[in-house]
Amino acid sequence: MNQPSERRLDTTYPAARRRFLAAAEAIGGEVTSFPHPLPGRDGEELAIDVVSHGPDDADAVLLVVSGTHGVEGYTGSALQSWWLDERADQVAEGVRLVMLHAFNPIGFSWVRRVNEDNVDLNRNFVDWSNPPTNEGYARVADLLVPETWDADTQSSTTDALLAVAGEVGLDEFQQIVSGGQYDHPTGIFHGGSGPVWSHRWLDEHFPAIVGSAKHLGVIDLHTGLGDWGHGELIAHESKGEPGYERGTAWWGDIRSMHDGESVSASLSGDWLATLDDRVPDAEVTAVALEFGTVDVFTVLQALRADAWLHANGDPTGDEAGAIRDQVRAAFADDDPAWLATLIARFDQVAGQALSALTAT
Repeated sequence: MNQPSERRLDTTYPAARRRFLAAAEAIGGEVTSFPHPLPGRDGEELAIDVVSHGPDDADAVLLVVSGTHGVEGYTGSALQSWWLDERADQVAEGVRLVMLHAFNPIGFSWVRRVNEDNVDLNRNFVDWSNPPTNEGYARVADLLVPETWDADTQSSTTDALLAVAGEVGLDEFQQIVSGGQYDHPTGIFHGGSGPVWSHRWLDEHFPAIVGSAKHLGVIDLHTGLGDWGHGELIAHESKGEPGYERGTAWWGDIRSMHDGESVSASLSGDWLATLDDRVPDAEVTAVALEFGTVDVFTVLQALRADAWLHANGDPTGDEAGAIRDQVRAAFADDDPAWLATLIARFDQVAGQALSALTAT
């Protein structure tokens, strides 16, 4: 098999999917595919693919998820495929591994963080009878996604955003921009107006995916925040809560998004926070594994450009390719050394989770 330093990220969703499914077939994994109702950017079939490896009646299950934020699936898929190639034979008897590939397949295909509705899937899992409010976002909405995207507008709106950040502080600015907003459907970090397709899919299929699990570990793979190549484990619980404390026992250093210790803002609509209610008879230990790429300002500029393209530009026009390249560069570093660093960290995190589940 290829050494981690020889691995490369795939350049398209179909290529990443083929590699993942081939790796699953090679280990004899049970594959179930759930087609998305829309085609991909090049007309290809889109799907959430679920691979199960191990006994169906296992009490201990590890679920690894890629592509919650579509473009981040290029990295998540590569990590999943590497693990199936290199580590599948290390799963202990009585433990089942489940790989969920491309939770947001259309964002994966279109090289977008969001889905077909411009919705950030990880802001969509809220109580829709009483959705959250983010009054601060209205102040910056038109600055973040202006009607035009020429050099002068980019410069003036960026200066204005930096002035707001200087006024409210960087932490509060990050919370306003990225915590989740529900009133500006063409904006960034939009949580939607109701459950989107991937959300509804999870509602229908999650119990079958985890089966009879009494002890469930979940690793949701992400990129875009933090130092280059660093893999931070982010909990959706606060210190002292049972899931947080189990996570600390499994992995050591984890960071709560709600306690101000993580690179992530405190999110509204995080899907991991719904798992206890989805499987009330299981003990759930769940984290997001967030890998750093470039600085947060570069990431924000890429998201602004993408949102403008799909709100006010032409996603199939001449400027689209350059903006997609900008988004990909913000969330997926094509340097093999970056991926090798991530593989080592993912290997550690997945191994620790499997060890903890084996001991249950």
